[in-house]
Amino acid sequence: MSHVFSMMKLAFACKCPRCHVGSLYKSGFSVDLRGECTECGLDFTKNDSADGPAVFLIFILGFLLVPMALIFDAYVEPPLWAHAVLWGVVALTITVGSLKPLKSFIIALQFKYRPEGWK
Repeated sequence: MSHVFSMMKLAFACKCPRCHVGSLYKSGFSVDLRGECTECGLDFTKNDSADGPAVFLIFILGFLLVPMALIFDAYVEPPLWAHAVLWGVVALTITVGSLKPLKSFIIALQFKYRPEGWK
């Protein structure tokens, strides 16, 4: 169980799954992976995360935000435009903030459990 927490810690830092030092992503808010690790030279082009992180986020956000919006509407009863603004901002913020760590976690899982694809 502790290896899952160490992979999650590594994913939130967006670091290389092999050396735990090099950055996975190009600078800034970009979700573009580097070609290889700047520290150990691991080739990041061999990962296969595809749309997995985005699909997980869609399911998780749908499961969490819809009930929150319904509860909020039941107690506060704001106009429809307020819902659109509030939940649009919340969904975008959570998505942008968690896409890189989730993608990093999937890459770390692939590196640990499918090592033949990285050779």
